[in-house]
Amino acid sequence: MATIDALKGPSLMPAGGKPATSVVIFLHGYGSNGDDLMGLAPFFSHMLPTTAFYSPNAPQMIEGYWGGYQWFGLAGYDPDSMTRDPKRLAETFKAMRPGILPAAAILNTFIDQVLAHHGIGADKLALLGFSQGTMMSLHVGPRREKQIGAILGYSGALTGADFLAAEIKSRPPVALVHGDADPVVPFGAMAEAEKTLTSVGIKCETLRVPGLQHGIAEDGMQFGATFLKRTIG
Repeated sequence: MATIDALKGPSLMPAGGKPATSVVIFLHGYGSNGDDLMGLAPFFSHMLPTTAFYSPNAPQMIEGYWGGYQWFGLAGYDPDSMTRDPKRLAETFKAMRPGILPAAAILNTFIDQVLAHHGIGADKLALLGFSQGTMMSLHVGPRREKQIGAILGYSGALTGADFLAAEIKSRPPVALVHGDADPVVPFGAMAEAEKTLTSVGIKCETLRVPGLQHGIAEDGMQFGATFLKRTIG
């Protein structure tokens, strides 16, 4: 059995020792860790009883953030200015590219290890991200040679939109969920992501959650579980 050591974090295997027929990898947000999103696994496992869930810590520990990790740095990130000036939205997410590339290489190795460990195909794997984890999911997924089963992103954004058309290698279905009162990642980021993904032939469905700030609500979880059941279940 292949070793899984590119990233570390909690996991949940199917009940009763059943072999996994699909995998969901949770990718947490900035300053958090794998334990955070792992709390969602029991909910999703009701609809995906033979799915293995992994929730790795991002590769960089943040100084001064006890137990907090980041996929890449966020120096100069200013959501207020992006909300006031939509042009800043694309500029800000484009500037994240240099930080995402090394993190993407590590995440790709982790994905390869998980697939090899369980002996399942890429089409039975989903990436589920929150905030910065959604950014990682939307960067890595379409750039993998073998198409993964799905990408489910909460409260996130598409980075490096200008490069996607030239770098895309596969077109996994995408579902995005975002609260329209989000003060951390502007709600408008969801529409921009949908526009770019659709333009390169990726099917993208979205859910707007009225009044939700930067988080995941029950209706978004149900929407996501239905999406994952349809794509990798």
